[in-house]
Amino acid sequence: MNVAHIDELDRLEMADGFVWRPVRRAFGIQAFGVNVYTPGATKQVIETHTENQLEHREIYLVLRGRVQFTVGDDTHNLTQGQLIYISDTTLRRSAVGLSDDAAVIAFGGKPGEAFEVSAWEAMFAATPAAQAEDWDEAIRIHVEALEEKPNHPALLYNLACMECRGGHALDALLHLQQAVALEPKWAAYAAKDSDFAAIRNEQGFPAA
Repeated sequence: MNVAHIDELDRLEMADGFVWRPVRRAFGIQAFGVNVYTPGATKQVIETHTENQLEHREIYLVLRGRVQFTVGDDTHNLTQGQLIYISDTTLRRSAVGLSDDAAVIAFGGKPGEAFEVSAWEAMFAATPAAQAEDWDEAIRIHVEALEEKPNHPALLYNLACMECRGGHALDALLHLQQAVALEPKWAAYAAKDSDFAAIRNEQGFPAA
């Protein structure tokens, strides 16, 4: 058994301003998805998103403080101990902290299927390294994630981004080509992505 206070978990501030405190990664949990979120610079607690792609059902529990959830067109002001369950994967959801000490724990999974670690975890985990332009560390995180989820298009695309920014042009081009071969939509993203400015004119760069 492992014991930790949520404030002892890694504090990773994301681009949208919320703070991700990785519970699943901290304990090496493989049976279910679980994470804690707290307000960052923008007071955001849960990023605006749907679960269309992963088809996860999500439940959120306010651990402390006050949090305003927006689900579809509805808003809900919740306090410590209150839960909100979202079964409709198409509903857009988000949350902001109404108090500085707000903390929310989130659980999610797809009904009828064994849990799989989501690729977004590696992308979140690499955010601080990318913000610090520590490209080697950002690359390492993506490579480790690909060992668990080989040939994942989004991971390959993001790895290529980090490699290009880190000066590994050939590796970036190869991994971008792999991502596009698996999911052609990434070619259109790459055509506009400033991360690929250094290789956009190279032979073999995917056409949008």
